[in-house]
Formats: sequence, C-alpha cells, structure tokens
Amino acid sequence: MNTTSRPAGNGELRADCGNCFGLCCVALPFTRSADFALDKDAGTPCPNLAADFRCGIHTRLRPSGFTGCTVYDCFGAGQKVSLTTFGGKDWRSAPDTAARMFAVFPVVRQLHELLWYLNEALTLEPARSLHGEIRGLLTETEALTDLGPDSLAELDVAAHRQRINVVLLRTSELVRAGAGRRKKDRRGADLMGARLRGADLRGASLRGAYLIAADLGGADLRLADLIGADLRDADLSGADLTGSFFVTQPQLNAARGDASTRLPGTLDRPAHWS
Repeated sequence: MNTTSRPAGNGELRADCGNCFGLCCVALPFTRSADFALDKDAGTPCPNLAADFRCGIHTRLRPSGFTGCTVYDCFGAGQKVSLTTFGGKDWRSAPDTAARMFAVFPVVRQLHELLWYLNEALTLEPARSLHGEIRGLLTETEALTDLGPDSLAELDVAAHRQRINVVLLRTSELVRAGAGRRKKDRRGADLMGARLRGADLRGASLRGAYLIAADLGGADLRLADLIGADLRDADLSGADLTGSFFVTQPQLNAARGDASTRLPGTLDRPAHWS
C-alpha cells in the first residue's frame, strides 16, 4: 500500500507499513476488476501477503493487476491499530484478536482521515475564526482513536463525521471566499468524463463530485474544495492545485498527472505519473 502521504501537522497520520500487521491486505475485501486481479473476502489474507506482513509484489503491484493497492492509504490507522489498540499482538500469533482487529481497522481509518482534514483546517488562515472549534474537534477525535477495541467497534463514526463536516463546510466557505468571485458550487455533481480542460475552477466547491476520467488538463483548481471528490483516472496534467484544500494523497494516486501538475505542498507527486 502507499506509504508516502504526508499530513498537515501530524506525523502519526502517515502510513508506516513496517509497523502494521498488513491490515489493509487482510481486513478489506477485493473484487476482481481493473483495480484488483482477484476476488478476496474481508478477513482473508491477500495471497501476496508475506509471513512478515509485507507485500510480496510491492515493487510490481501495477503490472501485476493490483493498481487499487497503490491508490489506497490508511492515514496511519494500520500502525495505530496494530501497536496501540492491540498492543503489538498480531492476528497470526494471537488469532483470537483477528475478528476484532479487522473490524476496528476501518473505524480508525475513518477517524484518521477526519484528523487529516482537521489538521489541514488549522493551517487555513481565512478560517482562523473557527480554529478554536476545530481544535476542540481535533482533541475529541484523537481521544476516540485511543479507545479500546470494543468501544471503537461500537462507535458511531457517521454521527461524529457529520459534526465535523458542519465545521469543514464553514471552513470551506471562508477559504473559497478568497477567490474574489462568484464561487461555483458543484457539490456531488456528476462530472464523469467531463471535458474541463483549461477550466477556471478557482474557488469551486467540488465536494463529493464524480470526476472519474474527467479531462482537467490545465484546469485552474486554486482555492477549490476537493474533499471526497472522486478523481479516479481524472487527467490532471498541467492542472494547478496549489491552494486547493481537503485533497488527499489517495485522491492524487487515483488520478493521472505529469511533471507540470502543480500540487499542494503537503502532498507528493505519485510515482506512476512519470
């Protein structure tokens, strides 16, 4: 899985596969498709997972038909669950922990993704008036990640996410106001395959928009809100994403780009773009 994500202010949100028990390779299901070369049920180890919890084909995932693995990122949830929630007991040597560990992993992953957004929100100067409220939610979310396995399994993450989303929406409005123009609201829009080459999308809300295989070559996405936007196979060649916010490494990993694509400073240029 990808290990290059860099958070806005919290090193614990960076995936560290060397300190994880291969949870994404076991807990999550695969469906044979363009992203995965085989079907795999949740809780079943991927056949490529080695005894030391490392991927046996890590350097050749894409040509082997496992593009989906190169896109996924756990935001550090893997090592959190492995080393903290379960105190370093792995599911192979302590099989009685397996079911709970696999159930808890997606919960912590969601919490860590929320921590990413909250950390980034604290770096956005136009939303300074909300920083006190954001810090409170950040502290509360961090505390949730430290809960025991049983409490995590029962946690209503959707309700917690909704509370945070209200604040992130207000943050978005304040930041996008800096575009100095009427802001485009394309939240949840179906833009699959859309021809948006060279489009002026400054200050646009693209929250949850379906941009699968969209042509965004040379588009201006400065100050655009990209939270939850589906960028699978979207062409970002030459696009300007500097100042865009709430965009994550997995979103970029799923897209296509080139050396001229301008990115936010907290994110890495995916290796396959070259």
